[in-house]
Amino acid sequence: MKAALEEAFRTERGRIVATLIRLTGDWDLAEECAQDAFARALGAWPRDGVPLRPGAWLTTTARNLALDRLRRGTVEAARLRDHSVTTAAVTAAAEPHARLEEDAQREEDDVVPDDRLLLIFTCCHPALSMEARVALTLRTLAGLTTAEIARAFLVPEAVMGQRIVRAKRKIRNAGIPYRIPPARLLPERTTAVLAVLYLLFNEGYSAGSGPEPTRPGLTAEAIRLARVLADLMPGEPEARGLLALMLLHDSRREARIDDAGDLVTLEAQDRSRWDRAAIDEALALLDADPPERPGPYLLQAAISACHAVAAEPADTDWRSIALLYRRLSALNPSPVIELNRAVAVAMAEGPEAGLALLPPLEPRLPGYHLLPAARADLLRRLGRHAEAALAYESALALAPTDAERRFLRRRATAASAQAAPPSSEGREEGGGPVAITAGGGMEVVSGELAGPGGAEAPGDRGHGEGAAVGGRVDGGVDPGDVAAQG
Repeated sequence: MKAALEEAFRTERGRIVATLIRLTGDWDLAEECAQDAFARALGAWPRDGVPLRPGAWLTTTARNLALDRLRRGTVEAARLRDHSVTTAAVTAAAEPHARLEEDAQREEDDVVPDDRLLLIFTCCHPALSMEARVALTLRTLAGLTTAEIARAFLVPEAVMGQRIVRAKRKIRNAGIPYRIPPARLLPERTTAVLAVLYLLFNEGYSAGSGPEPTRPGLTAEAIRLARVLADLMPGEPEARGLLALMLLHDSRREARIDDAGDLVTLEAQDRSRWDRAAIDEALALLDADPPERPGPYLLQAAISACHAVAAEPADTDWRSIALLYRRLSALNPSPVIELNRAVAVAMAEGPEAGLALLPPLEPRLPGYHLLPAARADLLRRLGRHAEAALAYESALALAPTDAERRFLRRRATAASAQAAPPSSEGREEGGGPVAITAGGGMEVVSGELAGPGGAEAPGDRGHGEGAAVGGRVDGGVDPGDVAAQG
């Protein structure tokens, strides 16, 4: 019963909140009634059994709760009218009440029949700051906690909470419409929407905190919404590129985590478990009408495709990956993209070449655990095991998830052992060094170092320079920083 309720929360909460916002126009009421609906399920389902359609049960319950609260508000408004308050208050209070009553009978005739996508475009309105757009969508649509979003933005939880409150207030006070924007406005709103969907995917692909390394429900949700967006905007190459990028990463889902919840090296992954249908779909998306000047998501998808088409890890075209990262960096300068390029250069030209590119990144990526992790593996490959052990320990102190900490702890122990007298040296477990992964995760790649877009994961959520999600707060979300690893 608990499992069923938890699954319903993961898969249905965003849909319920989005629908209630459309019907009532009240963001706080929508979140409260959705939460209350789950609380009622906690009491009703153990007694009556799990409904055949849990989502429909929860949506109906939440809608009825909202309707009851709005009816009470209408009565109160009428009482105020009796005390010489204008009838405008009554009319305003009655409007969402009427919309809720009509909703059960209404056929959805929106351009895109999905309230969650309406919510994303509303959250991504240009009147809001970029970080507020991303944070608000993750809170209301994906159901991430304020603490999880704060981790993504590298800001205190209290600061993030206030940011979300201010964003909701601005939407209400400015009368920002809850709709898909008209065609002429779609391009300017697309960048933020793409970034939101990819960050949502990243949080599922490699959870920002906690004992579980992945949240598959979020990745599935992000892919589903990316499909809707790609259908909505068939002429937008970046929407197609984002969907391809997600599919390529998600194709490895079954092979990248073992039964103990630990990361599996790319070298050790059973490639027969990769989802070839997802890979083929992604490659077809990349081949369909490629633009002359691909954007960040298409470039990242091309990087990921280099891994998908390699029959063996040794077949990976690292020189092409390094060149693709150079193009990506020119398009979206960012320290995380440069870190990605450094590890790709190390794969193509040797660890010394990659290590030489890391020092300039240190002041730009303070507290970013993947920088010392990358340095540690390059040092290890150069035989500088004592220095590698120290760098692994630095990364361990900063790592956000249990799976990453377990991995780094093993690596630090192995490097310390190799720093002992020569007779104790030997190949450490895992078969290869750390690779930077989705949402700040790590992988081990066939005896070589690989970074985001150059190995096994899709992204990093936030980092240095006062960054918001995946980029500079002053420049908005940088898709290259919501980085991709093949």
